[in-house]
Amino acid sequence: MAKSKFRPLHDRVVVKRIDAEEKSKGGIIIPDTAKEKPSQGEIVAVGPGGRDEAGKLIPIDLKAGDRVLFGKWSGTEVKIDGEELLIMKESDIMGVLV
Repeated sequence: MAKSKFRPLHDRVVVKRIDAEEKSKGGIIIPDTAKEKPSQGEIVAVGPGGRDEAGKLIPIDLKAGDRVLFGKWSGTEVKIDGEELLIMKESDIMGVLV
């Protein structure tokens, strides 16, 4: 997986989008062109963390495997080994799904 091929720096994380539902609640099949990009994902890799003004490392609260919510326009889309991933800062993530 991308975790072994790419390690984010500082307070960045690599997220794989979780695909949206193919059908609406009423059972209508949604075509690919009408689907919104999902704002849920799974953490694939995590950087070591940011640094404060004194240079002390502040670790990231997230870990690989966490399911998270993020903003619609968050992150930078990249393609690593044919897999579409997002690289974003920890602050772009709104919360962890438990």
